[in-house]
Amino acid sequence: MRIDSLDMPDDIIRFYMGSGIEELYPPQAETIEKGLLEGNNILVAIPTASGKTLIAELAMLNSIAKGGKALYIVPLRALASEKFERFRKFQSLAIKTSVNAGLRVGISTGDLESRDDWLGSNDIIVATSEKTDSLLRNETSWMHEISTIIVDEVHLLDSANRGPTLEITLTKLMKINPKCQIIALSATIGNAYEIADWLKAQLVLSNWRPTYLYEGVYYGGNINFMDSQKNIDQVSRDDGVNIIMDTLKEGGQCLVFESSRRNTASFARKAGTEVSGILDRPTRKSLDDIVEQIIETGETDTSKELAKCVRNGTAFHHAGLNSSHRKLVEDGFRNNVIKVICSTPTLAAGLNLPARRVIIRSYRRFDPNYGMQPIPVLDYKQMAGRAGRPHLDPYGESVLIARSYDEMSGLFDNYINADAEDIWSKLGSENALRTHILSTIVNGFATTRNGLMEFIEATFFAHQNDTWGIMEVVDECIGFLKDNAMLEDDEMLIPTTFGRVVSSLYIDPLSGALIKDGLKKADTITDLTLLHLICRTPDMRQLYMRSNDYEMINDFVMAHSEEFAEIPPRSREVDYEWFLGEVKTALLIWEWISEKSLDQITKKFSVGEGDVHAFADIAVWLMHSTSRLAGLIGPETANDVSGMALQLEKRIHYGASSQLLELVSIRGIGRVRARKLYENGLMTVEDIRASSLEYVASLIGQKTAEKIFKELGLHLRPGPDSSGTISPKTMGSLIWNEQSTFSDFEK
Repeated sequence: MRIDSLDMPDDIIRFYMGSGIEELYPPQAETIEKGLLEGNNILVAIPTASGKTLIAELAMLNSIAKGGKALYIVPLRALASEKFERFRKFQSLAIKTSVNAGLRVGISTGDLESRDDWLGSNDIIVATSEKTDSLLRNETSWMHEISTIIVDEVHLLDSANRGPTLEITLTKLMKINPKCQIIALSATIGNAYEIADWLKAQLVLSNWRPTYLYEGVYYGGNINFMDSQKNIDQVSRDDGVNIIMDTLKEGGQCLVFESSRRNTASFARKAGTEVSGILDRPTRKSLDDIVEQIIETGETDTSKELAKCVRNGTAFHHAGLNSSHRKLVEDGFRNNVIKVICSTPTLAAGLNLPARRVIIRSYRRFDPNYGMQPIPVLDYKQMAGRAGRPHLDPYGESVLIARSYDEMSGLFDNYINADAEDIWSKLGSENALRTHILSTIVNGFATTRNGLMEFIEATFFAHQNDTWGIMEVVDECIGFLKDNAMLEDDEMLIPTTFGRVVSSLYIDPLSGALIKDGLKKADTITDLTLLHLICRTPDMRQLYMRSNDYEMINDFVMAHSEEFAEIPPRSREVDYEWFLGEVKTALLIWEWISEKSLDQITKKFSVGEGDVHAFADIAVWLMHSTSRLAGLIGPETANDVSGMALQLEKRIHYGASSQLLELVSIRGIGRVRARKLYENGLMTVEDIRASSLEYVASLIGQKTAEKIFKELGLHLRPGPDSSGTISPKTMGSLIWNEQSTFSDFEK
């Protein structure tokens, strides 16, 4: 089917023809035949790189051309940014019926209390499922104007973490916009028909790919495919390295999936010893540029390790890296400068980084309850689907590695020739339901128990199961919400002010109850008291206790015992161990705001730089919530506690002590540079204004100093040579402020 045969505005047709897209792939053509442009709901379950995004784009642009508005829901912030950058290319299209203007595209992934009404002026809005749920909770007005909803990676309904939020969000959207078109996108899943039935959608199910995928198992010096073998030269004692070198010699790139962060770094290092030997001079120069940026934006030994790998043409990629480093690695790979990325499965979860060959070195993953367990078939299919770059590679290959003939046979049976598992709703537990029941009541979707059950009847859970099994859990949740003063205790389900605030803050009601009770119980409230309170909550990621942690954490608890709202007795071993884990997590945040170096923190707590930022992000939000909730509790000290929490929120955001808050609020000055300025007499913004560019540059570097002066509206004007006559600190007279006059400068 040709793109110019579609019944769409000429501007859209020209855009795609100009991009080199003249014909639709078979699955894309099938969506047209099943009513994509007529407003039908459609579930597209096709392999990675088979053109799902174009299907979504056609639906959105078709809707906008008719006066509609599109919402694109993704599971990850990184994926939201990638889609936002793609959709910004539509801004030149003048297809709207209301005004003769280009499209507007917006993105929202952050503040979970904001209504973001400003987003309503956009035609395409990209948001994570959590942000979409938050917008619904905060009753954002433009949500009722949405005419097309795209749900990317809809198979994540099966995820215990993200699934319930996605499910409830979709249920609410279908309630408030019953005529809205829903386009759900997924890799191939076992029970796609069941999800399509729930969404009242046409099903497009296909195994077609634009680049043919060969799936095989490496064993005995060969990659063994279903009907052929490929011999691999032995240049190393490591099978994975041999497969990589074979790929690079043919002009391809490799993605390698490992089971742990440590293994990704170790293998990237090992592969680099061979890869470096085949790099040409232009590639080495480009790699040196990336290395320089990695060193500039990193503070830990992991940064140095990554830089060494990248210099050799390899890299590792996982959530422990900071966001700058992850982006540098991704861009370097897209530009074919970095030849190999060794990653944990994060890359398989939606980021667009295909390669000629995907190597799955370990098909087992650690489970804290059961040890090393085989990955699901769906996860394997997601990883294997990254093989083969459309329009760049003649084919793609995914390779599992076996160590025996029997293991090779098992891998063919259990992965290559196996169907993906069915998707099952994870909404049935109290932990999953508690927060969504409160928000459902607060937003008026239900005002009675019967109304609540009627709402649940519309969920995917109810589509798969009899709801009688969930009624007991619903009653337990209602009882909890009433016991903790979030619902009025009568026949109607009426939210209290406290309940409304907890829902709008987008925290688990259990978190709200624990913070409230902790503030009431605490005899003395200090920064540590508040840090531990937020680390008690189910919303905070928890650090595990290691064998060498107990003495350190116990000593810390003894030294600060009066600052904890509650310490369980040691006789309750499980509770006390959990408490120590909370304290350890609080101590990480404590050291972050005490300006301990990231290198010190990552080594002490055995985490990555990215993890520290992730902990801080959650802590910022929970401390903001604590500040809001403190004002509702009622003691005379409420304002004091609220103010303490508000300052802590800022300190956690910047990772700085209170004395640096003014400096770190300047864009471009992080906590390290701010400390250096402070220790050298520049303690406030006014101090910087009164100083000279030369002096500031001597402390934090020329480029950074120039950016800061521009940020502050200060510009260096031509003046007398200061060399040997005026100290840099006192050269403020040579700074031209935007409000200055020329006579001021002469003075």
